[in-house]
Amino acid sequence: MTEFEEIYQRYFNDVFLYIRRLSGDEHIAEEITSETFFKAMKSLKKFRGDCEIRVWLCQIAKNCYYSHWKKAKRTESIEEIEAAGIPETAENMEELAVRKDEAARIREWLHLLSEPYKEVFMWRVFAELSFKQIGQMFGKSENWACVTYHRARKMIRERMEGSADEK
Repeated sequence: MTEFEEIYQRYFNDVFLYIRRLSGDEHIAEEITSETFFKAMKSLKKFRGDCEIRVWLCQIAKNCYYSHWKKAKRTESIEEIEAAGIPETAENMEELAVRKDEAARIREWLHLLSEPYKEVFMWRVFAELSFKQIGQMFGKSENWACVTYHRARKMIRERMEGSADEK
């Protein structure tokens, strides 16, 4: 087995889950994960080892996702909604729509956060990195990563509450 095959088998699920949480869409996660490993394969020799290979792969995946998100702005057709197997009852459809709408708003608010809040929040929530790992990525302390994450959460919560007050 080649070095790349070992990396692929070991980290595929981590990258896929990270992008699925980030995008909220399994099909996009599959597409972005494939693109990530293709790009990683092309640039594996350039990997300097400054961070864990999992972190490097997730950084590639995040950049691929942002490129995809900027291009697509995700519009769903009626056929896609039907293909998703949404329950037919009005109550279940309404509940699903509310959850999906809320998740989309949170992702939008997340993208509006300034750096490093956006990055730290994403690494913590979507990649499930420890505060220690996040701090190392930024050349900062574990405490800095923790404080930055909680500030980002607070900013998102305040936007959510502000949005709820407007309704």
